[in-house]
Amino acid sequence: MLRKIIEIDQNKCNGCGLCVNACHEGAIQLVNGKASLISDEYCDGLGDCLPECPVDAIQIIEREAADYNEELVKAKMQANAAKHQAQTSAKLPCGCPGTLAAEIKKAPVPSRVNLEDERPSELRQWPVQLNLINPQASYLQHADLLIAADCTAYAYASFHEKFMRDRITMIGCPKLDDNDYYTEKIEQILKINNPKSVKVIRMDVPCCSGIVRAVRTAMDNAGISVPYSEVIINSQGQIL
Repeated sequence: MLRKIIEIDQNKCNGCGLCVNACHEGAIQLVNGKASLISDEYCDGLGDCLPECPVDAIQIIEREAADYNEELVKAKMQANAAKHQAQTSAKLPCGCPGTLAAEIKKAPVPSRVNLEDERPSELRQWPVQLNLINPQASYLQHADLLIAADCTAYAYASFHEKFMRDRITMIGCPKLDDNDYYTEKIEQILKINNPKSVKVIRMDVPCCSGIVRAVRTAMDNAGISVPYSEVIINSQGQIL
């Protein structure tokens, strides 16, 4: 039958996984790092996933599709809940992929690297925690801003040289902190200080994409258009 159903642009999708969590019917899954509609029968066409997508990769279209099957969805969700409970009870204390324990094995450090040599800090201001930064601080005026999920600095060894140099650094955790407050604070900073650019750095776990959403929403609310970029780092310390 002809009905409304979601369509996901695979070229735009960044694999953040927010739409997966937003879909109460379980119609979306990450497949090869991209969000995919796994069955027409699971999608009710209401589009709860649309506002969660930070890159506008999802839209509602009208096409020939199988009827939405509520009973099939209920059965699937019950089966998934039981499976998830069994898998996460021992591994994931809070149910988030970002808490999965994993050992990171590193190659031996080359002998030519002198670990005793201290590299200079690139930090240009204090404090760095976004909750503590005063939006009217003079160092924010016309600055290049770096807004980073706090785990990124631990995961990426050259964080100071690669990202912090010549930028004002602000950090926070979108999972543990109040992301709505972050949005309000960043909006204030943008309105008052007219920054030159904004760079956002996050880890590759889904919950970390909240910091991207906070910054983008703040930029929209503030009506600010400046050069903007994003960097994603994985737990192996690699830029994706």
